Order: sequence, then structure tokens, then C-alpha cells
Amino acid sequence: MTSDVTRRGFIGGVVAGSAGVALAACGSASATKNSAALAPSKPSPSAAPTRVQRFKSRPDLKPPVVSIRGSAPASVPGYIFIAPEGAGPDQSGAMIVSTGGDLIWFSPGSVAQERMDFNTQVYRGKPALTWYQGPISAAGIGEGVAVIAGSDYRQQQVVHAADGLKVDLHEFFLTPQGTALITSYRPRPADLSAIGGSASGYVLSSVAQEIDLATGALLFEWDSLDHVPVTDTYAKLVGGAKTTPFDYFHINSIAVAPDGDLLVSSRNTWAVYKVGRPSGQVAWRLGGKQSSFTLGPGARFYWQHCVRPVGSSMLSVFDDGAAPAEEKQSRAIVLDLDTSTMHATLVQQYVHPDIAPGETVLAGYEGSAQVLPDGSMFVGWGAVPRFSLFTADGRLQLDGLILPHEPSYRAFLHDWSGHPTELPAAAARHRSGGSTVFASWNGATDVASWRVLAGKSPDSLAVAGSARRSGFETAIRVHSRGPYFAAVPCDLAGRQLARSAI
Repeated sequence: MTSDVTRRGFIGGVVAGSAGVALAACGSASATKNSAALAPSKPSPSAAPTRVQRFKSRPDLKPPVVSIRGSAPASVPGYIFIAPEGAGPDQSGAMIVSTGGDLIWFSPGSVAQERMDFNTQVYRGKPALTWYQGPISAAGIGEGVAVIAGSDYRQQQVVHAADGLKVDLHEFFLTPQGTALITSYRPRPADLSAIGGSASGYVLSSVAQEIDLATGALLFEWDSLDHVPVTDTYAKLVGGAKTTPFDYFHINSIAVAPDGDLLVSSRNTWAVYKVGRPSGQVAWRLGGKQSSFTLGPGARFYWQHCVRPVGSSMLSVFDDGAAPAEEKQSRAIVLDLDTSTMHATLVQQYVHPDIAPGETVLAGYEGSAQVLPDGSMFVGWGAVPRFSLFTADGRLQLDGLILPHEPSYRAFLHDWSGHPTELPAAAARHRSGGSTVFASWNGATDVASWRVLAGKSPDSLAVAGSARRSGFETAIRVHSRGPYFAAVPCDLAGRQLARSAI
């Protein structure tokens, strides 16, 4: 992460589209999980007028446009989880879209309550949504809390850091043991003379904490300055005083290794650390100035993010390669670690192959790499506002853009079943010979079609028409002029799921 001004400064292309409405009886639609992808053609700048999604039934929501080309196979999950960092007419926030680009759920954030690292994890044995929520400092550090919400989108728990610290945006990882791994930061005095600073300087030391979800108790803490010297940094010295501590380490991911130790990623030392529990001692370093491993061709990485174990001996890494640039393009990589010879080998790399002239996918910050159960790779390009799905051997299958030019710290691909407790929303507009009713239900994944009720009084509503679900908001044309209307979402079997307010 960099400063908020820098994060908002990315410029790219724009695209948008619209969908028609097909009339159908309730229950005659197909499932919406893997909706049809956009035509496999490059986005056109001429599409700029619809850079923000707007809905008549939900005028409070203004999410960015998500444009997708290509298609996802049935072997991969059906929903994409992103958290666009809106800075223009659109809103920032947590966002679920289908692999065809349809909006499923959007929860806006704000400057004071940014939502980042949006994901789905298992909480108390059930799928749940998780995200960071709070402000972001000028240094790109989160100073907030971590949030867990259920499949009904209601908050179930808010997780705080211990010892007076704040939860940072970079990691919120739930373990099967009912604990949470979080990142945080604390200022500490440090001798910076070896890197051109003051002997009485200050650093922003990176902290990994494990929090008991049931009690909020601190179970484990690791502080980078106790184990990694300031001289290991590759970052240019900025600040270094008590009021402006130098971010020499910049922790940006924590994962659990197969043996229970932690894998801690440091952007600014270009290294991954295997941290023993409960001792906190560093068992080995991968990359950086003091690597425990020799690195084979293509195995070195720079300014990396989102390190995760793959099987018993491999790691996936998002290799930013910048900033400043050390590589021509960012990539996702899978490395095999031979701990008998202490050698790291590049198994596969994923580089975006389909770039317009003069364009490069080089992320100066953020990014994620997710190995899916079928072996394919889903990549969030961080500062570059796009995400991509690759086959296991590196072929591009699906490519998405977040418009207009909105980065997402990470991007994930998961299955999801959402059942909101809030009512569906509806709005009506008279037209010649009848009315058009606009219906939506933020977060619902089971809606296949909509039925419209209309009448001259609230007590006389009767079925006036229906339509197959058509994206987040469906427009249903009816011959009635009401003036009272209600919208009823139906599942594939035609069962009524809820009813909007009249």
C-alpha cells in the first residue's frame, strides 16, 4: 500500500453494458450463479457515459462497473469478491459479482469507514463474509477493526487488535481453531544510521497477532523489529522521526503453514518468513537479503503480497515487481520449496498475456493470488483495477475490469449463498398503457424471476406481470397503472422468497 493520494491516482479504460428484460412466469428462469459472460472483445472508451451503475429501486447504491470477457468453467466457484476503492462518482465498498459481471451484493464504504480485504471464510462452521473496516492512514496502514457477517449480511462479530493497537487492512485470516490472525503496526525507536537516518530514529514495526474470537484475548504476537533488522529493508528511507516513523517492513499477509507455523510476508524486505509458534523465532527466510533458500530461475520476487501455502511444500505469491519497478509486469507465481536442499523452484507463473499497446499490468501495490481447488489460478491485480482467471498451465480464461479505474486490494473467487434479511426494493414508473416496475434484492443469490403485484389500493394487489431476473435490477412491464405495487422474488421452483414494501 502507498499513500491514499497515490492509491487513487491510477488511470485506465472504461466499459459498460446494459441488459434487456425477458417476460417469464415465476420459476421459469435458469440459475444466476454462472451468468453469461460479455463478448470477448476489448473494452471501448466510447462506453464511458455509464461508468457508474445506478438503480431506480436502489438509488443509494452507486457501485463501479465490472466488465468481464471470457468465461469461467463449471469447475470453479461462481462469485467474485472485490472491494473497489472508489474515488470518483462511484462508491467504494464490498462487492460480490457473478463470473458474468452481474452485481449480487454491494455495501458502500466511506473515507472514514473503508472496506478492504473482502473475502468469505468459515466462521463457527458456516460460510461468512469478512473484511477490514476503518480509515487508512497516509502511509497506507489500516487503523480500524475486522468484521464478520453472516449469509444474511448482518454483522456477527467485530474483532479488535490487542495491546491498544488497531487492526490493519492487510490481513484478516480465520483459523479452524476459532482464532483470527490480524496485522497491525506500532511505532518503535530504532537506530537508522546504517540506512542514512538518525541513530535515535523511529520505525513503524509490523505486528502479527492471533486473537481468540470467543474472548478477544491475545494468544500470540510477533513483532518484526524483534526478529528482522532495519538493514534488511529495500524501501527508501522516508520519515524516521517519532511523528513519522519509517515503514521498513510492511507486513501484508499471514498464513498458516502445514505444520502450524506462520508464513509472514514483508513487502519492503522482499521476503517471506516462517515464524515458529509459540517461540516466534524465524525458522527460515525466503527471498530478501538473508534468504535461507537459493532461488532458481524466475523464483525471485519483489514487493510481493498474499503468500499462501499450496499443498505440503509449495507457496503461491503475488509478485508485484514494483514500485519502483524491478520487473516489466506483475505476476502470480507458485514456488516449490525443497527444505532438504533449501532451494526454491518456480513451478508456474501467471502473467497477463492480452494487453493493449502501451499498457502494462504492473502493480505498484496490493494484489492477490488464489489457487483454486481444480488447480486454476485467480489473480487480483491490485493497483491495476482488474482480475483474471487462468488455467493451471497459465492460459487466460476470464478477464475483468473494475471501472472507472478502481483498484481492489485483493480479489477472490468463491461459492456463496446469500439470504438477506432486508426486504427487496422496488420502484414504479408510469408509461403509456401501463407501468414499469424496477425490482432488486441486494445480496440474494436464489432469485430466478420476479412477480409484480398491482392494485388500486394496498389491500387489492393482484398479479400483474412477471419477468426473468435480469441482473441486479430487473425491469418488469405491466399493463396496470396501480397506483400501488409490490415486487415478489421467486426461486427456480417458483416459490415466493419475500415481498417488497408496497
